[in-house]
Amino acid sequence: MIAALVLGAVAFVVMEPVTWAAHRFVMHGPGWALHRSHHAARQGRFEANDLYPVAFAAVVGAGMLIGFNVDGWGWLVPVAVGITAYGAAYALVHDGYIHRRLPVGSRRFAALDALARAHAVHHRTGGEPFGMLAPIVPGTERRRRTTDGHARTAT
Repeated sequence: MIAALVLGAVAFVVMEPVTWAAHRFVMHGPGWALHRSHHAARQGRFEANDLYPVAFAAVVGAGMLIGFNVDGWGWLVPVAVGITAYGAAYALVHDGYIHRRLPVGSRRFAALDALARAHAVHHRTGGEPFGMLAPIVPGTERRRRTTDGHARTAT
Protein backbone atom coordinates (compact mmCIF):
# COMPACT_ATOMS: atom_id res chain seq x y z
CA MET A 1 0.00 0.00 0.00
CA ILE A 2 2.80 2.44 0.91
CA ALA A 3 4.62 1.64 -2.34
CA ALA A 4 1.45 2.42 -4.32
CA LEU A 5 1.05 5.77 -2.53
CA VAL A 6 4.69 6.66 -3.18
CA LEU A 7 4.38 5.62 -6.83
CA GLY A 8 1.25 7.76 -7.24
CA ALA A 9 2.91 10.75 -5.56
CA VAL A 10 6.02 10.40 -7.73
CA ALA A 11 3.84 10.19 -10.85
CA PHE A 12 2.05 13.40 -9.77
CA VAL A 13 5.34 15.28 -9.27
CA VAL A 14 6.93 13.97 -12.48
CA MET A 15 3.94 15.22 -14.47
CA GLU A 16 5.07 18.85 -14.15
CA PRO A 17 8.27 18.37 -16.22
CA VAL A 18 6.37 16.03 -18.56
CA THR A 19 3.71 18.72 -18.99
CA TRP A 20 6.41 21.35 -19.56
CA ALA A 21 8.02 19.22 -22.30
CA ALA A 22 4.70 18.37 -23.98
CA HIS A 23 3.66 22.02 -23.90
CA ARG A 24 7.02 23.29 -25.17
CA PHE A 25 7.89 20.69 -27.80
CA VAL A 26 4.50 19.38 -28.93
CA MET A 27 1.90 22.09 -28.37
CA HIS A 28 4.24 24.92 -29.40
CA GLY A 29 5.72 22.72 -32.12
CA PRO A 30 3.97 20.25 -34.41
CA GLY A 31 0.76 20.44 -32.34
CA TRP A 32 0.40 24.21 -32.70
CA ALA A 33 -2.59 23.78 -35.05
CA LEU A 34 -4.64 22.60 -32.06
CA HIS A 35 -2.96 24.63 -29.32
CA ARG A 36 -3.26 27.92 -31.22
CA SER A 37 -6.92 28.01 -30.22
CA HIS A 38 -5.89 28.38 -26.57
CA HIS A 39 -3.88 31.51 -27.36
CA ALA A 40 -6.76 33.13 -29.27
CA ALA A 41 -10.11 34.48 -28.16
CA ARG A 42 -12.39 31.51 -27.57
CA GLN A 43 -15.34 31.10 -29.90
CA GLY A 44 -17.88 29.20 -27.78
CA ARG A 45 -17.45 26.86 -24.84
CA PHE A 46 -14.79 24.57 -26.35
CA GLU A 47 -11.55 25.09 -28.25
CA ALA A 48 -9.49 22.75 -30.43
CA ASN A 49 -6.87 22.65 -27.65
CA ASP A 50 -9.39 20.69 -25.54
CA LEU A 51 -8.49 17.63 -27.58
CA TYR A 52 -5.16 17.43 -25.72
CA PRO A 53 -6.61 16.48 -22.32
CA VAL A 54 -8.99 14.05 -24.03
CA ALA A 55 -6.02 12.33 -25.71
CA PHE A 56 -3.99 12.34 -22.47
CA ALA A 57 -6.95 10.83 -20.57
CA ALA A 58 -7.26 8.09 -23.18
CA VAL A 59 -3.59 7.15 -22.73
CA VAL A 60 -3.92 7.13 -18.93
CA GLY A 61 -7.13 5.10 -19.21
CA ALA A 62 -5.36 2.55 -21.38
CA GLY A 63 -2.58 2.36 -18.78
CA MET A 64 -5.11 1.78 -16.03
CA LEU A 65 -6.88 -0.89 -18.10
CA ILE A 66 -3.57 -2.68 -18.62
CA GLY A 67 -2.63 -2.27 -14.95
CA PHE A 68 -5.85 -3.86 -13.76
CA ASN A 69 -5.90 -6.68 -16.31
CA VAL A 70 -2.36 -7.75 -17.19
CA ASP A 71 -0.27 -9.70 -14.70
CA GLY A 72 2.89 -7.86 -13.70
CA TRP A 73 1.58 -4.47 -14.80
CA GLY A 74 -0.33 -3.54 -11.65
CA TRP A 75 2.14 -0.73 -10.92
CA LEU A 76 0.45 1.20 -13.75
CA VAL A 77 -2.66 1.70 -11.61
CA PRO A 78 -1.08 4.00 -8.96
CA VAL A 79 0.88 5.76 -11.72
CA ALA A 80 -2.39 6.39 -13.57
CA VAL A 81 -4.01 7.63 -10.36
CA GLY A 82 -1.12 10.08 -9.78
CA ILE A 83 -1.32 11.33 -13.36
CA THR A 84 -5.09 11.69 -13.06
CA ALA A 85 -4.70 13.68 -9.82
CA TYR A 86 -2.23 15.98 -11.59
CA GLY A 87 -4.66 16.35 -14.50
CA ALA A 88 -7.47 17.26 -12.10
CA ALA A 89 -5.27 19.84 -10.33
CA TYR A 90 -4.18 21.23 -13.69
CA ALA A 91 -7.78 21.50 -14.90
CA LEU A 92 -8.94 23.21 -11.71
CA VAL A 93 -6.04 25.68 -11.68
CA HIS A 94 -5.63 26.33 -15.41
CA ASP A 95 -9.10 25.97 -16.85
CA GLY A 96 -11.05 26.79 -13.70
CA TYR A 97 -9.15 29.38 -11.72
CA ILE A 98 -7.03 31.09 -14.37
CA HIS A 99 -9.25 30.98 -17.48
CA ARG A 100 -12.61 30.74 -15.65
CA ARG A 101 -13.84 27.91 -17.87
CA LEU A 102 -15.03 25.81 -14.90
CA PRO A 103 -17.32 26.86 -12.05
CA VAL A 104 -14.72 27.01 -9.25
CA GLY A 105 -16.07 30.04 -7.41
CA SER A 106 -14.90 33.62 -7.30
CA ARG A 107 -12.69 33.55 -4.20
CA ARG A 108 -9.09 34.61 -4.92
CA PHE A 109 -5.96 32.96 -3.48
CA ALA A 110 -2.50 34.56 -3.50
CA ALA A 111 -0.68 31.36 -4.52
CA LEU A 112 -3.06 30.71 -7.41
CA ASP A 113 -2.90 34.37 -8.45
CA ALA A 114 0.90 33.95 -8.69
CA LEU A 115 0.35 30.98 -11.04
CA ALA A 116 -2.11 33.10 -13.04
CA ARG A 117 0.47 35.89 -13.40
CA ALA A 118 3.10 33.40 -14.58
CA HIS A 119 0.63 31.94 -17.07
CA ALA A 120 -0.17 35.45 -18.30
CA VAL A 121 3.53 35.86 -19.12
CA HIS A 122 3.30 32.74 -21.29
CA HIS A 123 0.21 34.03 -23.10
CA ARG A 124 1.83 37.45 -23.59
CA THR A 125 5.13 36.10 -24.98
CA GLY A 126 4.32 32.62 -26.31
CA GLY A 127 7.45 31.40 -24.49
CA GLU A 128 8.39 30.43 -20.95
CA PRO A 129 6.91 29.49 -18.60
CA PHE A 130 5.55 26.31 -20.16
CA GLY A 131 4.92 24.66 -16.79
CA MET A 132 1.69 25.16 -14.89
CA LEU A 133 1.74 24.12 -11.23
CA ALA A 134 5.42 25.08 -10.75
CA PRO A 135 6.11 27.57 -13.54
CA ILE A 136 9.55 29.09 -13.91
CA VAL A 137 9.28 32.67 -15.13
CA PRO A 138 12.38 33.81 -17.07
CA GLY A 139 14.51 36.49 -15.45
CA THR A 140 13.77 38.92 -18.27
CA GLU A 141 10.08 38.71 -17.40
CA ARG A 142 10.41 38.83 -13.60
CA ARG A 143 10.45 42.61 -13.38
CA ARG A 144 7.85 44.50 -15.31
CA ARG A 145 6.40 47.93 -14.98
CA THR A 146 2.72 48.27 -14.23
CA THR A 147 0.67 50.88 -16.08
CA ASP A 148 1.24 53.38 -13.25
CA GLY A 149 5.06 53.01 -13.58
CA HIS A 150 5.67 51.05 -10.37
CA ALA A 151 7.90 48.04 -10.53
CA ARG A 152 6.38 44.71 -9.62
CA THR A 153 7.87 41.26 -9.39
CA ALA A 154 6.20 38.41 -11.25
CA THR A 155 6.25 35.00 -9.59
